[in-house]
Amino acid sequence: MQFHHHGYVSHDPRVLPAEGLGIDRPDALPDEVDVLIVGSGPAGMLLAAQMSQYPHVNTRIIEKRDGRLVLGQADGIQPRSVETFQAFGFAERIVAEAYNIGWMNFWGPDPENRQNIVRTARTADYAYDICEFPHLIVNQARVLDYFAEAAADGPGRIVPDYGVEFVGLTVHGEGEYPVEVQVMDAGEERTIRAKYVVGCDGARSGVRKAIGRKHVGNASAHAWGVMDVLVNTDFPDWRTKCAINAEAGNILHIPREGGYLSRMYIDLGAVAADDDHRVRQTPIEEIIRKANEILHPYSIDVKDIAWHSVYEVGHRVTDGFDDVIDGSGRTPRVFLTGDACHTHSAKAGQGMNVSMQDGFNLGWKLGSVLTGRSPESLLATYGAERKPVAQQLIDFDREWSSLMARKPEEISDPQELATFYLGTAEFPSGFMTQYTSSMIIGTDAHQALAAGFPLGKRFKSAEVTRVCDGNVIHLGHHARADGRWRVYAFGDASGERLNTWASQAADVFARFTPADGDADAVFDVKAIHQGSYEDVEVTTAPELFAPKTGPLGLTDWEKLYAAGPSKWNDTDIFETRELSRDGVVVVVRPDQYVAAILPLDAVDELGAFFDGALLPAS
Repeated sequence: MQFHHHGYVSHDPRVLPAEGLGIDRPDALPDEVDVLIVGSGPAGMLLAAQMSQYPHVNTRIIEKRDGRLVLGQADGIQPRSVETFQAFGFAERIVAEAYNIGWMNFWGPDPENRQNIVRTARTADYAYDICEFPHLIVNQARVLDYFAEAAADGPGRIVPDYGVEFVGLTVHGEGEYPVEVQVMDAGEERTIRAKYVVGCDGARSGVRKAIGRKHVGNASAHAWGVMDVLVNTDFPDWRTKCAINAEAGNILHIPREGGYLSRMYIDLGAVAADDDHRVRQTPIEEIIRKANEILHPYSIDVKDIAWHSVYEVGHRVTDGFDDVIDGSGRTPRVFLTGDACHTHSAKAGQGMNVSMQDGFNLGWKLGSVLTGRSPESLLATYGAERKPVAQQLIDFDREWSSLMARKPEEISDPQELATFYLGTAEFPSGFMTQYTSSMIIGTDAHQALAAGFPLGKRFKSAEVTRVCDGNVIHLGHHARADGRWRVYAFGDASGERLNTWASQAADVFARFTPADGDADAVFDVKAIHQGSYEDVEVTTAPELFAPKTGPLGLTDWEKLYAAGPSKWNDTDIFETRELSRDGVVVVVRPDQYVAAILPLDAVDELGAFFDGALLPAS
């Protein structure tokens, strides 16, 4: 990471200097705010961390709880989420404390005694076959803690306003603060006026109800008990993720962080039509008994129960992700994220992960509009992009849940569940999302120039050598969730066309960069040469690749990279990502999705793309 560009300081470099409203942030919740986030779940806390990078935007986050979440229900962290944590600066720390899913084993009835179970398959987890990030298990509360730290340590110094409960809202047609929000604060009802409101308040969302949106879908007639437990057991795969299919029912077993704790999803069977949710009162003793019945001939001796619950599988998607219901085309003022707009089973490990991507998608868009970087029309792309993703999630989860709930006699191939788990890995890992053409996703006319960076998909990093010091790094890992666009210019063999592009494109970037801001305040432009790093001299690079930034006007030495072989790197990004040897420009959005692919001589097209996504700097 880069720091000291404001002068030498010896404190934690992750704590950024306070700016704007973060300098004297008032403790009391003000009467008027730019963005009011309702709920401090995964989407809300990521959104707060992102908005802290826009310190001149007045953002507050309210939560009806009195303090931080103590026991979270979600725990599965997919590789795309870890990649997102990297952008927020805490991936390494959370990986160190999490349980890393290296394998998933499958168990079924013993052919010689079907009342017993036997291991039928050992499968390596999909994470490292897809990307460089692991598949983790860690409690939701810890994820929220890390995002809370990022929000509090960002320039905006955002911290949740605990003990404040959402009551209702009204959207007015005009005015600087058109959303009137009623809350209970310290036992008294009061009104807050906001430019935008984001409902991150869960499956029973009051914000969703207030804007007239509805969950569409239904619950399946099947119940599961779930418990986080500390046990002694003779089950040999207790510290390995397992799908267990037995005559007595099914278990999804997931070891938790710390080496001792594990989570078990225990099949409680079909629910009668007239049950009226009575199954939710199933005592924990019955859940443990059922678990032991399924595990036979093995057993668990439960020593401690950290948390348990019973739920009926439901699959619902809200009919819209913002408050524009009448098709009027007006600017959305209220948005829904996470469980407020999609609910499903927990067994696919998607809820927290997809919710965080909702927040990541929306955050930079709100920040861009409120700082004058982008037109208000950008906000309509949130629902347009995230609603199809939610529907894909529901469809996937419905199939996975059905497979998990089958009886042994319904399974013709014992390897079917393992095959499905590995064969569909790209979706649950979080890497199948692909946004379609819009004001922030260009056309695929030049996709062939960068086949390994599919347009609309997240930027898939690869290793390159940093020219200034010869160190090998992942190109995408240098990007932070700071609201900037990334532009990667992959050079031609001689580098001449790359240098010409740099001199011409500089005018495009200058058009959208504030005159009083750093040269890279809006765009982080990097060059990747085809040859070895020894063949490139930093001091001869075009100014675009060596900008002087910060109050001291220091040269940024970390914009130049090389793809050629070196002692420490035998990966050629041009080969691994199928990049044209004639050079290519890859534009990446602030949320890490590939937005445009252009040849080096298409500077006018580059300008036209940003004319649609951004506003000229005033």
